Amino acid sequence: MKLLEDRIKQDGQVLPGDVLKINSFLNHQVDPELMMAVGKEFARLFKDAGITKILTCEASGIAPSIMVAYELKVPMVFARKKKPSTLNDAVYWADVFSYTKKVTNKICVEEKFLSKDDTLLILDDFIAHGEAVKGMVNIANQAGCKIAGIGAVVAKTFQGGSDWIKDHGYRFEALANIDSFKDGRVHFLGEE
Repeated sequence: MKLLEDRIKQDGQVLPGDVLKINSFLNHQVDPELMMAVGKEFARLFKDAGITKILTCEASGIAPSIMVAYELKVPMVFARKKKPSTLNDAVYWADVFSYTKKVTNKICVEEKFLSKDDTLLILDDFIAHGEAVKGMVNIANQAGCKIAGIGAVVAKTFQGGSDWIKDHGYRFEALANIDSFKDGRVHFLGEE
């Protein structure tokens, strides 16, 4: 998606450890017009997949996921990183390691929001090593949901998460595929 790639090149900052900082439009401050464009594109890509719910992880996955859910006219469910006191014990749990923060989080979704009758689109803001996606796939499997596909706003294809998704037979769509951070700059897949 050229609009997204242009914004990454304009505002993104490559940090040590192969980290891309895009907090001016996705990971801290959110550009609603860009997120709506992201939502429309994912909705176009998955319009015929029979999606009944979008599943994402808090916090940065929520903005793009709510736009996709709006476009597909389905609910969006997000996995929480901490169990609130108002949540009962009927939850699906999964461990997710964050390479950026170097911590393992337990994510959870209340059981009543996912069922074997659901066909999910799992969405994440970033796919690097794919740990958040693995956790969401685990939760979807616990609930008996069908997974129609997995999407990422941005995929760092050189870090293995995209390969894991495809190797496990899931349809995968990323709107911006980063091939490398050579010379401290973002290089997209297929770019010369």
